[in-house]
Amino acid sequence: MASPVTPPRGMRDFLPGDKARREHVLARIRGVYRAHGFDEIETPVMEDASRLHAGLGGDNEKLAFAVMKRALTTDDLRSAATALDLADLGLRFDLTVPLARFYASNRGQLPGVFRAIQIAPVWRAERPQKGRFRQFVQCDIDIIGEPGVIAEIELIAATSSALDALGIPGCSIRINDRRLLTSMLTVLGFAPDAQAEVLITLDKLDKIGTTGVLAELRERGHAEAAIDALAAVPAFASFGAGAASPDHDAPAAGGALTAESIASLLPAGVDEAALTDLAAIAAGLGHAVPLVFDPFLVRGMGYYTGPIFEVAHPELGYSLGGGGRYDGMIGRFLGSDVPATGFSLGFERLIDLVELPEGDGDGDAALVYDRDVEAADLMALKSTLVAEGARVRLVKRPKNMKTALDQLAADGFARFATVSASTGADASALDWRPLERSA
Repeated sequence: MASPVTPPRGMRDFLPGDKARREHVLARIRGVYRAHGFDEIETPVMEDASRLHAGLGGDNEKLAFAVMKRALTTDDLRSAATALDLADLGLRFDLTVPLARFYASNRGQLPGVFRAIQIAPVWRAERPQKGRFRQFVQCDIDIIGEPGVIAEIELIAATSSALDALGIPGCSIRINDRRLLTSMLTVLGFAPDAQAEVLITLDKLDKIGTTGVLAELRERGHAEAAIDALAAVPAFASFGAGAASPDHDAPAAGGALTAESIASLLPAGVDEAALTDLAAIAAGLGHAVPLVFDPFLVRGMGYYTGPIFEVAHPELGYSLGGGGRYDGMIGRFLGSDVPATGFSLGFERLIDLVELPEGDGDGDAALVYDRDVEAADLMALKSTLVAEGARVRLVKRPKNMKTALDQLAADGFARFATVSASTGADASALDWRPLERSA
């Protein structure tokens, strides 16, 4: 029986046309980020297993692929209490943990405020399903060393510019602050050691509605008085019993988002510094970026310490990216905290929304040649066209020209010419004909 030839579950091959599309989108994103002053770095695909399981990655740590130690002995296998005892390395599950380690390792060679681009694959042992893969690309920008909200303003502005450059209209940036969430839960009466579990339930609000959230909190045994107080919060009460509704948002385009407009949706006594920071972010962005305050935006990573944000689109039931401030992470490596904040675009979700421009690849050319054409003449023609900036492919004339031309069009070529022995190396003698681009 022949061995399987498909990729591992949750991983994919990309045909030339698909790869070209992905590279086009990545080039747009890179260009925008570099224009905003970020520099690209690269980190290894593997990190020490102890680092990947140090409590920095939240639930993603459970999805990390482990790499077994070399030269394991029978005694090693017998003494291992868990599978992780047999591993010393693992594939990265995000780009934030590697960035923290990178900065700690190289900070002496980096500027005081470091703006990083990381665009690379990550791996998670997900259950494969539509839109969820075990290997996928993340597009991250991070600012390390800047404690002020100018870092959040730069990140949000750069991300919004990237979405505009990709031609994805209608996006908004939903924003909240983990300090607001934890202070609100404290004011409402939820015990500090229960708040992490409460946030997990609140994170389901757009899926199960207020009725479902309140029911789950009661099922988990949280204080009844605190649950009743949550139900009375203006923003929570206006959310509706069903799925997400824009009624709970502050009317937050640019400077319209103020500390007062945020506070009006929340109970008295929430973190004033968080209110001030969110208002400052909105004022710094002005009206160029559609910013919306979402008082129940949680984001699942426990390392967030301040403002958090997500990209929302009115026609999609999922975010296109997100991020936030994580001032405590790098301190795990250095022994002292370093301010840091980042924004990640979900590349695999973006790629299907981007349309390639009509003119893309117009210079790409194919030379369909007869068998009696001299190789030297072919290479001379190809060299001339390449020197003019074209992407050129040589194709021996097949029996079925239509199939060959359809394939060339699918691969992004815009024109072709036939080459015979009489054509020789004279590029001016070529009769160019267009290839109909496949939809």
